[in-house]
Amino acid sequence: MKLKTLVAAVALLAILSVVAYLGNRPEAPAATDPRVGKPVLDPDTVSHAARIVVSDKGKSVELDRGPDGTWVDTSYYGMPADFDKVAQLMRDLNESKVERFVTSNPDRLSHLDFNDSLISLADASGKEIWSLTIGKTPDTGNGKFIRFGKEPVAFYSGLHLWLDTDAKGWADARLVTVKADDIAKVEIPFVGGNSLTTSRAKKDAPWTATLPPGDKLLPDKISAVVTSLTSLRFSDTVAADDPAAKEAALHGRSFKLTTFDGKTLTVTLGRKPEEKRLKAPTPSPVDTTSKDPKADAKLPEPEFETIPAGAVYVWVESSDANAPLNRLMKTRAFQTDEFTFTGLPQRLEDLSEPEKAK
Repeated sequence: MKLKTLVAAVALLAILSVVAYLGNRPEAPAATDPRVGKPVLDPDTVSHAARIVVSDKGKSVELDRGPDGTWVDTSYYGMPADFDKVAQLMRDLNESKVERFVTSNPDRLSHLDFNDSLISLADASGKEIWSLTIGKTPDTGNGKFIRFGKEPVAFYSGLHLWLDTDAKGWADARLVTVKADDIAKVEIPFVGGNSLTTSRAKKDAPWTATLPPGDKLLPDKISAVVTSLTSLRFSDTVAADDPAAKEAALHGRSFKLTTFDGKTLTVTLGRKPEEKRLKAPTPSPVDTTSKDPKADAKLPEPEFETIPAGAVYVWVESSDANAPLNRLMKTRAFQTDEFTFTGLPQRLEDLSEPEKAK
């Protein structure tokens, strides 16, 4: 009796396994879809794209290509988009293949999580020329189920993609685009009003400057300043008339960089300094048992509270009136990291040392 029960159970499991396999295996398309084996996005389509929209979880970012071929982060105050990030997205889509047809069954499609995770491209007229909706990851393996446009057809691709819908994250964070090797002269202001002008004949020549007798310039320190100023990136932005930015501007230091081809960049960094304020005094309790309470009352020691320094803001002005950054500086104020500001030289002694006696 037990043997018959066991045989029946095994037979039932076998039947269920066959049913599960038939229900989950990929459907065989009536005809092979020409997209199978091809890139998810072909380069020709990319070349005609003038707009990219990335959407996920109710948020979206729009990037537009200008007449000069550069991309603009329309969703973040029209700032230049990070070209490398745009190129990486297109490269990921181009290098990923449509590996197999999955289903056109409406019931199965409804279980593949095709919601609002998508990327779309449009041409200069605004007409959509390509779109991809990204579904869930298969239960086994990596990659994603994908669907082109609104077609009721699903495919599988080994695509690995992060849909970044943070508008600021697509903006080019660089505030200075010239390289350190392009700088021929730099004017460095010091706290207190003095300054130092140092220059070099070519990019691999040492920095030189006129110093007080007995002092020697430290060229590596100058190179560090130039590298720091030409590597400036913003961490956040606020409105150009933000009170905190306007307060920081009152405490700014302006560095002037001149390139070998004669162009200049004025880089101003500033922050509201730390402030110590006198706290309102709290009277000491009077000893009510004393015969003369006024004589026993003690004056409290003065107490101060420290108001932390504000965020560091940076402004960059180019001698080229048509430079895009001049327009940007009129619309937004840019925050940068504290280390850049605090690492800049405060006095001449930070850039020089006494000459050794011979």
